[in-house]
Amino acid sequence: MKLVNGTKVKEFKRTYNFPFNYEIPNSTDAFLKANFALISKIKFIKRKLYLSFKRQNHLEIDNILPLHQNILWINLSAPSLGDSLMDLSSRIMLQDRKIDLYTDKKNAILYRYDAYINSVFSEINQIKQKKYDLVIIDSFSTRSVKFKEKIAPLTPFVGMFGYYNGPEVNRVLFSFHQMNNLLGSVINKSEINDMAKPSIFISKSDKISINSLKLPKEFIAIVIGGEWSFRTFNNWTQVIEKLIKLYRKRKIILIGSNNGVDDARLIIESISSEHVFNLVAKLSFNQTAEVVSKAKFIVCCDGGLMHAANAVDAIAVKLLAKLDDDMQLTPANNYFSLFDKVNVNNISIENIILKCQEASNFSDSHPERE
Repeated sequence: MKLVNGTKVKEFKRTYNFPFNYEIPNSTDAFLKANFALISKIKFIKRKLYLSFKRQNHLEIDNILPLHQNILWINLSAPSLGDSLMDLSSRIMLQDRKIDLYTDKKNAILYRYDAYINSVFSEINQIKQKKYDLVIIDSFSTRSVKFKEKIAPLTPFVGMFGYYNGPEVNRVLFSFHQMNNLLGSVINKSEINDMAKPSIFISKSDKISINSLKLPKEFIAIVIGGEWSFRTFNNWTQVIEKLIKLYRKRKIILIGSNNGVDDARLIIESISSEHVFNLVAKLSFNQTAEVVSKAKFIVCCDGGLMHAANAVDAIAVKLLAKLDDDMQLTPANNYFSLFDKVNVNNISIENIILKCQEASNFSDSHPERE
């Protein structure tokens, strides 16, 4: 077997081959055609050497065993809210174990009342004295490995993404399939597809807070703003005006984070407050998820609240760019999607309205969901 720096060449394939047997949506072919494989090999070697330098390489194991009851999950490599919800989605398969989570501070609140997480930490001094049977590492990134070595230097670990790095992939399906693989392939592909979606738990206090707002009986939620220009829609005013004409008895509620404040203000200035309520940047993420759960349907682009909508089983019209619904969503989601290869602003308003009508009809025909 040919070696490169003492590494078997076939090991490099761990950077773009799944650690499980099932095929899921991915961009591996495009990744390899773009000649990114060399970069991936270099990153593989660096990560392998870093694991060795930290004396962790011999502690990697292939399975989560029945004896592994007290587990620490390190989730640091992809700190966005949406990625966190996707990457941790398979935690429901560990509900018979005691799971502690160490994650980015801004994500910790997502899991404070989680049914599957025992304790959530975001500071190393909160966790230093704890002992675990096993550590789950999100990926073999330097940051995650360094933290693992500091907090549990002698504890065996398994990787979720591990060395896999480079190609885009459906992160929810990856999480579920890899967890299933680590648990010994306890369920089949069809069962995974039926259950694969993010989870989020709303506290009693957050539910009370949202109930106190006395939201309209029927409303459409629209997510305003975004972090990336290619997946931030800029023509919501026109969409909302058409929706108001179509559904006169339904109100529009604007939701989103700080990056949508200016756009929301402009919408409110253009459209009567009789029809539109502005909750942008006025609620926590979990509170906003509770609003989403009460909507007839939600209209959104790719982002954290899109994944929150999936978590609360909301009916959603989703505007996607660059990554289509195969890469972003699963059969367990309720969605009506529109896709452009470059930018969501290339999606026509007419097509958005048509999808909204489909979503509305679906909502009306499934009253048991409300």
